[in-house]
Amino acid sequence: MDQSVIILAVAVAGLVIGYLIRLMYGKSQAQSAEQTAERILSDAKLVVENKKKEGMLEVKEAMERSRVEFEKETRERKQEVQNLERRLTQREESVDRKFETLDKKDKDLVAKETNIGIKEQAIAQTEKELVQAKEEQKKVLERLSGMSAEEAKKLLMQSLEDEAKRDMALLSKKLEQETRETADRKSKDILSIAIQKVAAEHTGEITTSSVHIPNDEIKGRVIGREGRNIRAFEQATGVDLIIDDTPETIIISAFDGVRREIARQSLERLISDGRIHPARIEEVVEKTKREMDNKLKEAGEEAALEAGVPGLNQEIIKLLGKLKYRTSYGQNQLQHTLEVTWLSGTIAGELGLDIAFCKRAGLMHDIGKATDHEVEGMHHQISADLARKYGESPKMINAIIAHHEGIEAPQSPEAFVVAAADAISAARPGARRESIELYLKRLEKLEKVCTSFRGVASAYAIQAGREVRIMVEPEDIDDKAAQVLAHDIAQKVEQELEYPGQIKITVIRETRAQEVAK
Repeated sequence: MDQSVIILAVAVAGLVIGYLIRLMYGKSQAQSAEQTAERILSDAKLVVENKKKEGMLEVKEAMERSRVEFEKETRERKQEVQNLERRLTQREESVDRKFETLDKKDKDLVAKETNIGIKEQAIAQTEKELVQAKEEQKKVLERLSGMSAEEAKKLLMQSLEDEAKRDMALLSKKLEQETRETADRKSKDILSIAIQKVAAEHTGEITTSSVHIPNDEIKGRVIGREGRNIRAFEQATGVDLIIDDTPETIIISAFDGVRREIARQSLERLISDGRIHPARIEEVVEKTKREMDNKLKEAGEEAALEAGVPGLNQEIIKLLGKLKYRTSYGQNQLQHTLEVTWLSGTIAGELGLDIAFCKRAGLMHDIGKATDHEVEGMHHQISADLARKYGESPKMINAIIAHHEGIEAPQSPEAFVVAAADAISAARPGARRESIELYLKRLEKLEKVCTSFRGVASAYAIQAGREVRIMVEPEDIDDKAAQVLAHDIAQKVEQELEYPGQIKITVIRETRAQEVAK
């Protein structure tokens, strides 16, 4: 038992000692934590003090900057206010001066209005007196003439109108006669000089070419087995071969003169060589086409050189060469183009215009005919489009497109010269030939236009359509109206018909008196 007590006492003592040890360790830890907290608080206070000082410094600097800026802005505003005050002062002075001027003008206006009022009263009184005098004169005139004022006015107006018409007709006829004489004389001089300098041959219009063959055996070789050679030839050249009973002749038909010429040369070479089969045909045609391209270029260059027009685009030169194989109404187009070029230059020289411009426009005015079978449109529109494509000036394009009426009016004297030269080249004797059908239709249309006017009894086209004689009803058309009718018919013919040269309009009025002797 004593031993148990001892053990218990030892255990209690151990517990007490352990508690005391832990209590002492806890106090030591608490003291260490308090010291750490105090140190942290002390450091924090130092940081806060430093931040506070830095913040105060920044605030002071910002306040100083604001103060400087405010003073600067205040000075600027003060300067602006002073400027505004100065301008306002100047404006006030200007307004004061204007007010003084306006006051002076108002006084002058009042004085003038007073004078005007006095003059108006005097004028009104004078007008009243004039009206009374006029009424009195009118009554006296009516009493003396036995007519009212309206009847006298109508009679006077009718007399003045008849006199004016008569004077107008006489003056119009006189001026027209003088103008025609002067214009005819000057134009004949200019055109005679131009035509004397330009003499050209006439070439008939053709759409076929004939190739001579040594014997009829060649026809069979050209046709080939089951027609294969002729089909290959037509396909390669784009022409039609006409092989009929005509001895020793093969006909080549094509609208395009260049293709027709290529076909002619190719066929002659094949006949001369003797080897005629599809492969050989293609070879010869291709070779001829290459040679033809060079020939077209050479022909164009020769034409440009002959016309004296340098600096043309190479494509334009090639198109000029194509015109050598193009005809219109039997007239070779390249020859016609050269004629127009020479005529344009000659007329421009006589009139003192730009000769180089007129010759260049004349040389290019019909280049569209080289492609009009390939491109849609009128040849003058195509010519203008090609000129525009190759960099010609708007003035040049207008001169080209205006050489035919109906699309665009000439905008320069040179454009009129080119149009006149084109008409001269086309209308000169022997230049063109016209089918009888077109000729008759043109004469019929001319007579129809003339008979469409009131008072026309009949119209007869004579001198191959160069003159039309018009018989009028003498009861409807008097001598004065005949002159007016001739002028109106000429205007309508110019507007509705297309014709070379000019047409003379002759109006004939005849009065016949008949009696029968019984």
